[in-house]
Amino acid sequence: MKKLSARRRHPLAAIVVLLLALACTGGLYAVFAPADKAQADETAQSLAIDEGKKLYAVGCASCHGTGGQGTTDGPSLVGVGAAAVDFQVGTGRMPAQQPGAQVPRKKNIYSQAEIDQLAAYIASLGAGPSIPSDEKYDVEGADVAKGGELFRTNCAQCHNFTGKGGALTHGKYAPTLEGVDPKHIYEAMQTGPQNMPSFPDTTLTEQNKKDIIAYLDAVNGDDTVDPGGLSLGGLGPVSEGLFGWIFGLGACIAVAVWVAARTAKAKKS
Repeated sequence: MKKLSARRRHPLAAIVVLLLALACTGGLYAVFAPADKAQADETAQSLAIDEGKKLYAVGCASCHGTGGQGTTDGPSLVGVGAAAVDFQVGTGRMPAQQPGAQVPRKKNIYSQAEIDQLAAYIASLGAGPSIPSDEKYDVEGADVAKGGELFRTNCAQCHNFTGKGGALTHGKYAPTLEGVDPKHIYEAMQTGPQNMPSFPDTTLTEQNKKDIIAYLDAVNGDDTVDPGGLSLGGLGPVSEGLFGWIFGLGACIAVAVWVAARTAKAKKS
């Protein structure tokens, strides 16, 4: 009996063995699964770069060079980052229709999947701003008043204070921001396309950019109250008052001259 009792297992032994088995299984998964996932991600990224390189060779290399080094017809794309590609191609500015002082926005000819592939290839040429995630330009919880202050300080000189756009020198212009995708507004602040300066996070933080996007959405949204009348591009009461004064006074003078001429003619007759 003593011999049999000595061989009897402890009641908790089976539980300990089960826990050890689970721990080993989990450990094996932790060792192998992340490696498989990382390898899959790396393979997908390589495929995206390869496809992007093919698209680049067809639509971009003639101006920007076979390796993105730039030519006399187009600047270097090394280090511009994926965000610049997503903005330029996503807004239809690239490929450019024709050379000029400024490339206008037009209908996009690439799908978002193709844009992502082009962006992956350009990003592989040199580090640059990445495409922002949805949370970065989501206006939920943004400070509209702060965004208006930041916009008037940093952007209104070119885009005017409601983002309607304006003329610049030598045939260039600041485009209207009305109806522009919030992601593209964020990317424009990141990358500084064409005549626009860039505003990295050291100059305008992610929250600052979100506040500016919220302000533009507020002043150009469907819920904005418009008192009516001729807005003159949203330039403000000073320009509208000056317009009214010049043309109103001119109209009054014209009427006065016409009345005087008619009166003089009536007296002579």
